[in-house]
Amino acid sequence: MNETSNNFEFEICANSVESCLAAQEGGADRVELCAGIPEGGTTPSYGEIVMARQSTERIAIHVLIRPRAGDFLYTETEVGAMLHDIQLAHQLGVQGVVIGCLTPDGDIDEPLLDRLMAAARPLSVTFHRAFDVCRDPRASLELLIRHGVDRVLTSGQEATAVQGIPLLRELVSQADGRIVVMPGCGVRADNIARIESETGAREFHTSARRVVESGMIYRNERVPMGSCAVTSEFETVQTDRREVARYVSQTCIK
Repeated sequence: MNETSNNFEFEICANSVESCLAAQEGGADRVELCAGIPEGGTTPSYGEIVMARQSTERIAIHVLIRPRAGDFLYTETEVGAMLHDIQLAHQLGVQGVVIGCLTPDGDIDEPLLDRLMAAARPLSVTFHRAFDVCRDPRASLELLIRHGVDRVLTSGQEATAVQGIPLLRELVSQADGRIVVMPGCGVRADNIARIESETGAREFHTSARRVVESGMIYRNERVPMGSCAVTSEFETVQTDRREVARYVSQTCIK
């Protein structure tokens, strides 16, 4: 892990092995490895995790445990899948997992959190942006602290972390070193220094992505393979090591 004298850490949302490598080369400390970025992130495949572990040396890998897009209210079948995915994360030697779960009333599902935490330890545990749609963020933060969660990824319950600065500042103060409050969503090179200075946060989460053009020569652009929200079947997004380095430099992290 690339810690600095100021103890800042920089996490990249990585959707592929190539993105993990770019994050490492750009100077990030950690990646959140996931699939399904347009859906807000889902659990990556066995093969993706294996290749990420084999291809990186200087960066921690935290695996997102989220069986589907949508809300964070899970059936027992979905819970079973999550527990198996956490077990797999142990077996493949990653450093952490990223979890989240809510009740129908918008509270953190404490019994399920207990089960997920028991399965995850001793891995590092981040509670993801399910936190941003919980009913009472201040009470929820205390619950996460009681259960030994290491960090919470949050935009301050707003569409972007910049908009969420007032709550982020409150949460960092409330946490008082008992849990890491990590701003994420819309964190960019041109605003990360502001988020740092106005919230007191010490860890940051972003994607630092660029669009990658397909190598396909023959293209039938009449046939989409997925949601109509996808702009082109011949473009993907991937972390850019130069963007990572630029983000990092804006906070003097390295």
